[in-house]
Amino acid sequence: MVTSSKNHMTADAVVIGGGLMGTSILYNLVERGMKNSVLFERWTLGSGSTGRSSGIIHLFTDPEEPRARLTLESLRIYRNFAEIVGGSDAGFVNTGFLITVSKNESKAAKKHVLRQQNMGVPIRHVSLEEAQELAPSFSFLEDEVFFWEPKAGYGDPYEVTSAYATRAREKGARVVLDDPVLEIDLEGGRVVAVKTAHGRLETPNVIVATGPWSRTFLSKIGIDLPLQPTLAEVFVLRRPTDQIPNHTGGSDPANGIYFRPEGKDFTLVGGSATPGKIDPDSYTQHPTEETVGRHWSALNRRVPLMSHAEFFRGYTGMYTVTPDQMPVIDLLDGIDGLFVCTGFSGRGFKLAPAVGAVVADLVFDGGTRLTDISSMRIDRF
Repeated sequence: MVTSSKNHMTADAVVIGGGLMGTSILYNLVERGMKNSVLFERWTLGSGSTGRSSGIIHLFTDPEEPRARLTLESLRIYRNFAEIVGGSDAGFVNTGFLITVSKNESKAAKKHVLRQQNMGVPIRHVSLEEAQELAPSFSFLEDEVFFWEPKAGYGDPYEVTSAYATRAREKGARVVLDDPVLEIDLEGGRVVAVKTAHGRLETPNVIVATGPWSRTFLSKIGIDLPLQPTLAEVFVLRRPTDQIPNHTGGSDPANGIYFRPEGKDFTLVGGSATPGKIDPDSYTQHPTEETVGRHWSALNRRVPLMSHAEFFRGYTGMYTVTPDQMPVIDLLDGIDGLFVCTGFSGRGFKLAPAVGAVVADLVFDGGTRLTDISSMRIDRF
């Protein structure tokens, strides 16, 4: 609970942002013993990027060692979520992921996969024949190269967010909704309080996990981060289950798409971020016909029977992109007690459990033993 007196209210830490990152951080702070912690969310839990996440957890797209180690730890937690966190299984579905790479990219991809294997990542090169056995509905070219992640899959971002928030509350933390943090009070180069729409709360630690709103929020205290909110366009098809009863997850860099099953009858399809900036408070909620047509055509090249699928629904979400595609996880120099956790460039779901632990380590210890996060420091910009 929040400590209070006649004159003021205090908390050991305040987390700003009620998405995957914010709730994971809150839970991990409480687990480390900082039970007098508060999370403020300006709307409802998961109402930003989290609520529109595809929920995919696989490692091929993690070329840098720090991010790969964080994803590997998160995958371990997701696969054992009910045991480790409790209250939920994170909606994890172990589909496996088949990655298809063109001949031109095969040499670099094999080196990348070898580095990942040396870190303990469960991924391996497979032959054309084995790829056809793993994904009988897929169509492949003779000169393509294939990699298989048997432990990969997808989860439920909202279920994970809710589970973290629930467990943190059960252990003593507060989660305050519909109460935006308006500003952070600083005195003598350190955090002393936050002001919300409903009052002032004294605290020595503030963690900013505000996703696409991070750049605007931090600019209020003179911090300029090169964060660009971009659009993620996704759609779901009702597939012909008599012809494709199920399928693995697929990462298809050659065709610029990814896809995975959605429940028993559907397939979710997405691609890279749509070029251009967006306003996180006002952006289109539906993918364009052009994007749907382009990605569906690409899917048909890989899974020809998907040409018989039916469009079910489409939606958009937001990525918070940094210039180097690496997140910002850091304690700000010159402002004691102010931490930033943002810029996950569309990979937030698969990193959230590990990142929550890393940020809690930063608050308590000033560093983390999980992996070297120096490449995620704010001063690289």
